[in-house]
Amino acid sequence: MPVKTTHPLKHPDQRVGVFIDVQNMYYSARNLFHAKVNFGNIVKEATAGRKLIRAIAYVVRTESKEEQPFFDALYNLGIETREKPLQIFWGGEKKADWDVGLAVDAIRLAPMVDAIVIVSGDGDYVPLMEYLRNQGKQVEVAAFGETTSSKLIESVDDFMDLSAEKGKFLIGDRKLATRLFRPNPKMPAPVIKK
Repeated sequence: MPVKTTHPLKHPDQRVGVFIDVQNMYYSARNLFHAKVNFGNIVKEATAGRKLIRAIAYVVRTESKEEQPFFDALYNLGIETREKPLQIFWGGEKKADWDVGLAVDAIRLAPMVDAIVIVSGDGDYVPLMEYLRNQGKQVEVAAFGETTSSKLIESVDDFMDLSAEKGKFLIGDRKLATRLFRPNPKMPAPVIKK
């Protein structure tokens, strides 16, 4: 494995792709801080003055479509959404994860960018990050340190701990947060892997 740098070079000509695991971030912020995530500020900080080529949020759609205002808010921030319906199995088990879809998009778009930022703390992304590094890409993660896999942090060139600046990356105003996204108890929480 290549040696991890503590401060990789970030210059204005670098092309960046940002891939957001919304479920992972939503539940991490809710469980840790009882707050919502400010995805606009995360994309701005993750881009770090570089050329943003694509910012894609991977979201789950329910039959009630209660989350549509949230999807609209992402779109208005310049963040594309990839939607997948919530799967409910015969026994009542619910599934809603985008790990494979996010990984495929990151690999597909890798030739168009110099740096790839995954906004998630999920350790399932370690093989993806190792693959992209081996392809010569600068790989970065932005997530809440308390719920981020240590193996994921070790596998990337740079880690942005969103917990270090909670005021910038969280929305604490419950009224505003409710207008942006009303949580749906039908949506399963992701398993956070250490």
